[in-house]
Amino acid sequence: MAEGDQAPPVAVVTGASSGIGLYTALGLARAGMAVVMHGRSRQRTERAREFVAARVAGARLEVMLADFASLAAVRALAAEILARHDRLAVLVNNAGLFSPRFRLSADGYELTFAVNHLAGFLLTNLLLDRLQASAPARVVTVASRAHRGQRLDLATIAGATDWSMIKAYGRSKLCNILFTSELARRLAATGVYAMCLHPGVVATGLVQRGGLVELGWRVMKPFMLSPEKGAETSIFLATTPDPGRFNGGYVVERRLETPDPAARDDAMAGRLWDQSCRLVGI
Repeated sequence: MAEGDQAPPVAVVTGASSGIGLYTALGLARAGMAVVMHGRSRQRTERAREFVAARVAGARLEVMLADFASLAAVRALAAEILARHDRLAVLVNNAGLFSPRFRLSADGYELTFAVNHLAGFLLTNLLLDRLQASAPARVVTVASRAHRGQRLDLATIAGATDWSMIKAYGRSKLCNILFTSELARRLAATGVYAMCLHPGVVATGLVQRGGLVELGWRVMKPFMLSPEKGAETSIFLATTPDPGRFNGGYVVERRLETPDPAARDDAMAGRLWDQSCRLVGI
């Protein structure tokens, strides 16, 4: 159902079934927003909705499902959001994975790149007209300090060349930052602000099943930030009354931080945008 003029602002949070996404949804519901909680599993995402509903009286929450390893599923999600909501104030591109082995998405692209970059890139573009019509609005993308030291080869980024789980994840996060800077440039003076962030090293379910890799992650979890703490910067950027000062920026602990030089390459940002358009078919 579409909102009337007095309805609360609508926020979409991807990957909201657990971890940072769940607590981001909780924080935005507490801020008075109606929250679309995206997840892959209906059972887990419904359980996440119940978690938020139990903590925010009268919260307006919706569950929408899509597997971000499929661009067709991302398109279906965008269509559902557009059909249900006439206005959209915030999109939080939070969904992501850290794959311990090389895999391909449903569309034949390296899975980490497909889920962490292409899915959010496509969803954002499909919702862009609605965001602009709802301005002021904002797009918040969860990146990572793991981008540091990584470099992109756009000719091979969607494949297996020079693949490792660390490189694949770091490159996808570098893509998130380049995407944000190019998005902010394209949206200049529209009233839609694009920002990205490093949430900290957070104890989440990001690492998928993978033997020693997952074992190491579990061993380190007690020394990591809680998902609630990790969500703080996402919530801050989604609700700050002065988003303009963060537009196009990379934010750590609520402060602008200078990313790696590779993440400040405007020419690469433009080429990545064009290549991403070709890969997702827009």
